[in-house]
Amino acid sequence: MPSTSAPTSTARSVKDLRLGESGTICCLNDPEMALKLLEMGCIPGTEVRLNSKAPLGCPVTLVLGNGDYTLSLRMSEAATIMLRD
Repeated sequence: MPSTSAPTSTARSVKDLRLGESGTICCLNDPEMALKLLEMGCIPGTEVRLNSKAPLGCPVTLVLGNGDYTLSLRMSEAATIMLRD
């Protein structure tokens, strides 16, 4: 099960990525959403890149891993996916 501990003050989430920017998932911050995100491929250690944002900022499109999988999420869901420093 992913870590559900509170992030540190310098922690970043997928919500903080800019278009084209990448990061590596470290943990999932919402225990209720964690299982759903894990089933969709948001596994700690996976590389994630912000591919696009809708005109009003939500939803966002993420590319997971080596680019074989694209995922669309609400911004509130993306905020629960924490990235390594």
